[in-house]
Amino acid sequence: MTSSPVPVNLAGKLSQFSDLWSQKKVADLNDYEVKLAKLKGEFVWHSHEDTDELFLVISGRLTLQLRDGDVVLGPGELFVVPRGVEHCPVADEETAVLLLEPAGTLNTGDAGGPRSKAPEAL
Repeated sequence: MTSSPVPVNLAGKLSQFSDLWSQKKVADLNDYEVKLAKLKGEFVWHSHEDTDELFLVISGRLTLQLRDGDVVLGPGELFVVPRGVEHCPVADEETAVLLLEPAGTLNTGDAGGPRSKAPEAL
């Protein structure tokens, strides 16, 4: 017997963690991962040479610093950082985001370093 399909409740998932800059995988979509994260402060400048990266702001405000200008997102807004474009996410207040990118994409892209970590299943 198969179980009934269950929707992913984003608010419920976000209430299950408080750590910042730690991606939590909430669903798979073909070869992609749907991830949630809470952000505050500045991340690292990096790029993803082989893939675009989608940011959807659920709550708070996110500034995506790009070398040719900033993109500021509020709740309900999304932006796709094109592959190979260097960017640095900054959140002045705690901000919840949904990310969509291919499975195995490193959060720090080509920068690597101590802030690199694989997403945790939630």
